[in-house]
Amino acid sequence: MAVGPAPFSEIGKRAKDLLTKDYNFDHKFVFSSSNDSGLGLTATGIKVNEQFLGDISTQYRSGKTLVDVKVDTNSNISTTISVDELLAGAKTKLSFKLPDQKSGKLDVQYFHRLVAFNSSIGLTPTPLLEFAAAIGSRELSVGAEIGFDSASASLTKYNAGIGFNKHDFSAALVLTDKGETLKASYIHVLNPVNGVAVAAEMVRKFNTYENSFAIGSSHNLDPLTTIKTCFNNSGKSAVLCQHQWRPKSFITVSAEFDPKAASAPSRFGLALALKP
Repeated sequence: MAVGPAPFSEIGKRAKDLLTKDYNFDHKFVFSSSNDSGLGLTATGIKVNEQFLGDISTQYRSGKTLVDVKVDTNSNISTTISVDELLAGAKTKLSFKLPDQKSGKLDVQYFHRLVAFNSSIGLTPTPLLEFAAAIGSRELSVGAEIGFDSASASLTKYNAGIGFNKHDFSAALVLTDKGETLKASYIHVLNPVNGVAVAAEMVRKFNTYENSFAIGSSHNLDPLTTIKTCFNNSGKSAVLCQHQWRPKSFITVSAEFDPKAASAPSRFGLALALKP
């Protein structure tokens, strides 16, 4: 696959991941297993308040083709068929959900030395069309995305952004919500040996004249344990501790304190991911 710019969705992702990824304030369990024949199994369960949600998915890979079938607690069956390198630099994905007959969707990704684009079309008589593209290089890229609903002949979204990446820092500026929200994010790796990094995101909503920000940090206590913290302008703070107790198996404990939530200012979560 050609080395070029990352997809538009990757602009600002490094900072966003440090600020939000792996934080979980429910009880979550994930078990995954695979064998050399290309067959895999993943079971996920999550308890939200008093409700339990879960799904079981099986994956089968043969050459460049991956088939993923998932069944959830509501008896919905989701199927995704992905084909890598159907054409040079292209990846094709067909997905649908039963019993929803209008859920069919075809996605195509294409990566080139100077461009990366994603397109999606709903497999219905009046489909929803989405297209995103980024041009540039791995270090500097400019991109945009647009969505069009053919049923109402209206634009569902149009966003644009620019990202600059180096191995030790990344900065991004993204205009979202049809031009009504501007997001600026930055992440800097201060010590790659200990994984010490800091990130910040500032958001300006032009329609309501609201400003908000979030700052976070990450630090590796040892090669298997990571501590993350996050704080935002409303006073909400969170901390996460993730430990890899065996290869590809993690236990993650998260806690959050919100001084403005009078009924339940504190929340705790536990996530366990097992992979034999």
